[in-house]
Amino acid sequence: MAPVPTLRLAALTASTAAVALVSPWPWATMAALNALLLIVALVDWYRAPAVDTVGIEREAPAVVTLGDRGTVTWTVRNPMRWPLRVALADELVAGLGAPHRRTRMVVPAGGRARRHVDVRPTRRGRFVLRTMTVRAAGPWGLAARQGTRTVPHTLTVYPPFRARREIELRLNRARQLQLGLRAVRVRGSSMEFDSLREYTVDDELRRIDWAATARAATPVVRTYRAERNQTVLVLVDCARTMAALVGASGARAADLAIPRLEHAMDAAQAVTRLATGLGDRVGMVAFADRVLATVPPRTQRDQLRLVTATLAGIDARLVVADYGAAFAHTLHHFPRRALLVVLTELAGEAAPETLVPALPLLRRRHLVTVAAVRDPVVEHWSAARPATVDETYRRAAALRTLEQRAQVARALRGQGATVIDAAPGEMATALADAYLETKATGRL
Repeated sequence: MAPVPTLRLAALTASTAAVALVSPWPWATMAALNALLLIVALVDWYRAPAVDTVGIEREAPAVVTLGDRGTVTWTVRNPMRWPLRVALADELVAGLGAPHRRTRMVVPAGGRARRHVDVRPTRRGRFVLRTMTVRAAGPWGLAARQGTRTVPHTLTVYPPFRARREIELRLNRARQLQLGLRAVRVRGSSMEFDSLREYTVDDELRRIDWAATARAATPVVRTYRAERNQTVLVLVDCARTMAALVGASGARAADLAIPRLEHAMDAAQAVTRLATGLGDRVGMVAFADRVLATVPPRTQRDQLRLVTATLAGIDARLVVADYGAAFAHTLHHFPRRALLVVLTELAGEAAPETLVPALPLLRRRHLVTVAAVRDPVVEHWSAARPATVDETYRRAAALRTLEQRAQVARALRGQGATVIDAAPGEMATALADAYLETKATGRL
C-alpha cells in the first residue's frame, strides 16, 4: 500500500525551502532536509495502522420516507496506543441528499470517535451502500495508509403517504358505522347480521325486527356489519404517461410538480390502509409494458408496509402501458371476484386504444374503478383567453386533451366502470370514499 502524504508533510517541505534560502549552501541544505523528511515520513507511514485493523462502522436507518430526515453515524475505533487521525469518505449518492460524505476525526488511543450527517432523500428507491474509503495517518501525521473497507448497508426510501391523516379519519368513522353507532345503507349480501338493539328515530323502518319487537313490547331493530375478507386489487400503471409532472391548483404546496405516479402511489397506500383496516384482503399489481411487481392479497397489518416497500423501488418507464397483459395476469392469478382499482392516466394515447378495449376482460367477473389525476395547468390553458398565436395553439391543444379525457371517461362508464378524475392531492381521498360507498351499498 503506497504512502499517502499529508498536509503536515507538505507544510514541512515548504518550510525547508525557506530555511534553505538563508543557508550558505541552499541546494545542499534543501536536499538534506528533504531526504530527512522523506525518511521520517516513511517511518511514520510504516507505523501507521493498516486500514483493515481500524474498526469502522456505519449506522443508518433501514427505511426513510421521502421528504423526511435520517441520520448516518460513522464510528471509528482506534487499535493503536496513540491518538489516530482518520479521514473517511462514504458512498452516499446524491439522491440521499447528504450535505457531505466526507469527515475527519482524531480518535483517542484505544478509544473511539463518532461523526454524524443528516440525509434527506430527494428520490425514492433502494440505495445500496457498499464501501467506505479510509485514510489512517501515522503517529506524527506525515504519511498515511489508505484503503477501501466493505461496510454494506441498504437504505430504502419509501414514497410518502400524504393522505394518511384523511384516511385514518375515514377508517375510524367506518369502524364506528360497523359498530352500529350510525345507520348504514343495506343492500345485497355484503352486509351480515350483527345484533339487536332498541329502535331510535334515525333508524330505517325496514330494519325493525317485528318478532323481537313483539317479544320485547318495544321497537327493536337489526344492526349489520359489513362482510369482511373481501378482496381489493390495486393496479398501478407505471408507463410513460405516469411520468408526467402534474402541477397543483394552489391547494397544497406538497403537490407542486410531482409525477402522476407519485399520486398513484399515495392512492394505492390509501386503499391498502383503509381496506386492511376494515378486514378486507388487499393486493397490488404494478405494470407498464409488462408486469413489474405483484403483492398477493392479504389482510395482515404489515400489508401496507409490503405495498409501500414494493412501490419504493418502481419508477415510471418510458414505454406504452400494456393493459391487456396486466389484466390477463390479474385474472389468471386472482380469479376470485374483487374490486379492481386501476390507477392510470385517461388522456394518454394508450387509454382509448388499449384500456377501453381491455376493460371487458375485467368486467366479466370483477367490479372496476378507474382513477386518474387531472392537470389543473391544462384546465387553466383551456379557459384562458389567448392573446398571441402561441397561446391560441396552446388553448386548442388543451381543449383537445380535455375532450379526449372526457371521451375515455364516458367510454369507461359505459362499460360499467366507476371513474374518478380528481385534482392533485385529492385522488386518494376520492378513491377512499368510492371504496367505502361500494362496500356500504353491497356492490362487491
